[in-house]
Amino acid sequence: MSLDKFLTKYPSLDKIEEGLARARASIRESARFINYTSPTREKIVPKRSIYWNARAFHQSQKEMLKRFKVWVYEEGEQPLVHYGPVNNIYSIEGQFIDEMDNYHKWSHFRARNPNQAHVFLIPFSIVNIVQYVYNRNLRQPGSQSIQLLVEDYIRVIAHKYPYWNRTEGADHFLLSCHDWGPTISYANPKLFKNFIRVLCNANTSEGFRPNKDVSIPEVNLLPRGTLGSPNRGQHPNDRTILAFFAGREHGAIRTILLNHWKDKDNDVQIYESLPKGKVYTKLMGQSKFCLCPSGYEVASPRVVEAIYAGCVPVLISSSYSPPFTDVLNWSQFSVEIPVEKIPEIKTILQSVSPKKYLKLQMNVLRVQRHFTINRPAKPFDLMHMILHSIWLRRLNLKLVDSR
Repeated sequence: MSLDKFLTKYPSLDKIEEGLARARASIRESARFINYTSPTREKIVPKRSIYWNARAFHQSQKEMLKRFKVWVYEEGEQPLVHYGPVNNIYSIEGQFIDEMDNYHKWSHFRARNPNQAHVFLIPFSIVNIVQYVYNRNLRQPGSQSIQLLVEDYIRVIAHKYPYWNRTEGADHFLLSCHDWGPTISYANPKLFKNFIRVLCNANTSEGFRPNKDVSIPEVNLLPRGTLGSPNRGQHPNDRTILAFFAGREHGAIRTILLNHWKDKDNDVQIYESLPKGKVYTKLMGQSKFCLCPSGYEVASPRVVEAIYAGCVPVLISSSYSPPFTDVLNWSQFSVEIPVEKIPEIKTILQSVSPKKYLKLQMNVLRVQRHFTINRPAKPFDLMHMILHSIWLRRLNLKLVDSR
């Protein structure tokens, strides 16, 4: 089939944009309508809780489920493309690629042809590029390997299809949880000027753009991709530890934290390695606050681990953009402490009133469903939250059919 016939056979870009315009109008109306209630009678968390605007978020999710379609480019072979790890700290790469690629089984969002799509996934696994292409023995620059492979892939799809060129990549994205994910765009900033990077390593000091890129959580899944569920930990009244952290010295922020607090206070329990008999998840479940300092990179699986344990996350970073800030108000379920105030951690956390702590902890339990992985994905879970962040960026982009 010729390209002209192909474009004529399927819905035009104008039709897609008309649908998005209706979605924008519906979301704006819901945001304004004070007495909005869900037609499905789902309980909406009050406006002043974990969401900036619960009504707008709910309606946006509804519109996304109704309309949003993702085309996964079919070019390329495993393991670099169409496959990724499904366990350990880089698991989101493989879980997301698998969710989108196995559309015959369950992906509601997978477009059956590219002319239906709102966005286009370049299905690389940065983890697998590092594992299979980067040769440490030859001291081959890892970031250069990534950049060359992704640029070559884009040249192929730009030559074969009209979609990259019509938007200069503005409706295309790549998802990566590896530390080197952000480097894909460094070598050729012009090529990736409009490209959406979906990253765990959402470091604003290294070029992460909160309005264009998407921050996603780092989740440390158990071996073989076991999908755990939140355990909620102890009741708030039974949490006897004020603050907890366990982790090796990994970057300047953790060095400061360990120097100030390691083995120095029974209320602020800081370990470089846990003593024999101590259980990491149990200690989290016994703690009111769980410290989540950045390492060499800003992302940490401790944020999700804390949320799963019903422990209020304490973000300690100078440049981290937390996930899903378009809809989630992190101040309602977490605490942020600047790096320079690490010596004041105990004073800061003790100054949180019992009433405020109970509200923070209750909101941690409320937000758990947004950080839970289900396969297949379910409304409002982690996969849907990632897709919703991408959906919002597509809503902010208006394309014109120039045929």
